[in-house]
Amino acid sequence: MRFTPLPPLHQASALGRRCALALFAAALATSALPAAAATPVQGYRVVKAYPHDPQAFTQGLFFHDGFLYEGTGLQGRSSIRRLDVENGRVLQEAALPPEVFGEGITRWGDRLIGLTWRDQTAYVLDLKSFKLWRKFSYAGEGWGLTHNDRELIMSDGSPELRFLDPVSFKELRRLKVSADGQPVYQLNELEWVEGEILANVWQTDRIARIDPRTGRVTAWIDLAGLLPDDQKLNADAVLNGIAYDAKAKRLFVTGKLWPRLFEIKLTKPAR
Repeated sequence: MRFTPLPPLHQASALGRRCALALFAAALATSALPAAAATPVQGYRVVKAYPHDPQAFTQGLFFHDGFLYEGTGLQGRSSIRRLDVENGRVLQEAALPPEVFGEGITRWGDRLIGLTWRDQTAYVLDLKSFKLWRKFSYAGEGWGLTHNDRELIMSDGSPELRFLDPVSFKELRRLKVSADGQPVYQLNELEWVEGEILANVWQTDRIARIDPRTGRVTAWIDLAGLLPDDQKLNADAVLNGIAYDAKAKRLFVTGKLWPRLFEIKLTKPAR
């Protein structure tokens, strides 16, 4: 073992003074920095409320060509549906196998892609006929699904979003999502809106607005009170379901077992 000789006493004192001055200067510099701003929270205004099947355990939702497409969950009740927005009527429906628990859905070209919760299998359907085209596998759980015109974006309940090749379905990368420096768990149903990822946070009344480059939550959308508690069937009737009509710039939201679908406008974040 080698020992480093100690400096003479007067040198040690000088070193101590210099260290103390450096620490004091660092403390002053740190105190002068502005505190990191908390993630802003914005509210909503209801534009219109529409009927929605209160037995639909909504897991995925998207808007295309004038219609809503909905994926529902629960074993024995999972399905894919095409809906009339105005009256909530089911225009077309395909049941998933009874052992499957359906999850998020999205459109890619003329295909509809849907996840399953724990089966580690996704299905690809023809968008018009709902006939099965193919399946593909992934590791872990499937929760929400959307796309950015280049990649599929998938959530699994963790703070990470997976980006998949829409042709080969191979995982390309992952994005860690955080708010105020902390990871955000329970990311569920997803929607790509004007260059951002909107994500329901399961069992909360909040939607996260996520920067797809950094993973940072730029704002929370607080939808508390959107559906009164006395209209919720049970504890599972939580907010889940985001769809965006890009042409008309209409944002729709609903929940599992909710009797209403809402078109909303976002208000400015509180200062």
